[in-house]
Amino acid sequence: MFVLFVAIAIWGIGHVLDQPKRRRVTLIALLLAVVLLTHALFPSNHPLPRLFGGNFAAWATLVGGIALVAIYREGLKRLRNHAAPQEVKKEGSFSEAELGRYARHIVLREIGGPGQKALKDARVLVVGAGGLGSPALLYLAASGVGTVGVIDGDIVDNSNLQRQVIHRDEDIGTPKVFSAERAMKAQNPYVVVRPYNRRLTEDIAADLFAEYDLVLEGCDNFETRYLVNRIAASLRIPVIGGALTQWEGQISIWHPASGAPCYQCVFPEAPDPGLAPSCSEAGVAGPLPGVVGSMMAVEAIKYLTEAGETLAGRLLIYDALYADSRIVRVKPRPDCPVCGARLDKPGPALSSSLKEI
Repeated sequence: MFVLFVAIAIWGIGHVLDQPKRRRVTLIALLLAVVLLTHALFPSNHPLPRLFGGNFAAWATLVGGIALVAIYREGLKRLRNHAAPQEVKKEGSFSEAELGRYARHIVLREIGGPGQKALKDARVLVVGAGGLGSPALLYLAASGVGTVGVIDGDIVDNSNLQRQVIHRDEDIGTPKVFSAERAMKAQNPYVVVRPYNRRLTEDIAADLFAEYDLVLEGCDNFETRYLVNRIAASLRIPVIGGALTQWEGQISIWHPASGAPCYQCVFPEAPDPGLAPSCSEAGVAGPLPGVVGSMMAVEAIKYLTEAGETLAGRLLIYDALYADSRIVRVKPRPDCPVCGARLDKPGPALSSSLKEI
């Protein structure tokens, strides 16, 4: 009762004096430490242990339980902070530091001040923080896109570092979204990063996509790729998608709401697994994801600022081995189960052997 009375007194007096909560908790922790030390150093018949009551084992159990609860609450708080979307606080004019940072954009006739403001107000979601997501995320942050979300359920592995340049050796074992968040905030502290440490699934996709203006698809499997395409098309949100294998990459914008085809218009079915081996099976040139991922970021900037002509309705294929690029015109399919374009003539049905890393 004596210890309880002193603890209540510390908390009450601290509250009256408007002392920080952390300071009051620290004082109570010191009180409990004194009680433990007293029981450990003095015999049980000594006046001090008798004043505090109980015995060493009882107090040690109590203090240990309180410590475990405190650790659990702190861990839960950190997890919630990582999972909760950060509020967009990029309203109003640019600061002097931001104007200097984005000066090379602002002097571009196609972007200028209004275009940079459009980037600042934009919300872009990147699905996957791997080979394609790495350069795309870095350049979106560097370019001043106001809010960038990234969803990925994987952790950084040693084998990723040959091409996934947003992660470092010291990030091995860390969830990719948190590693990417640190790198992006280090690159540009003026952007808001929303990390989602989980795989994209059907039950969360629609609500998540609805919060964003544009989606960059950088996943590592066809199931997720078709899911992204289906949900984005239903919400009329454009998707910038890329894919890689060995020395070759491809990129396009899937946006049926603007008259362009969706991904399933061009690739009606996923290829047989034997025709689309993973990067661990087929290999991939390290810089290739950087090239294609940077192209994805460029397309995002163009779309958000309405600069130039995007790749909507066009599929760009890049062959790094022979330094060759070509563009294939693609059209919506009238019988597409996703966007159901009503056209007299279907576009070309291309088969894909490309699998993104």
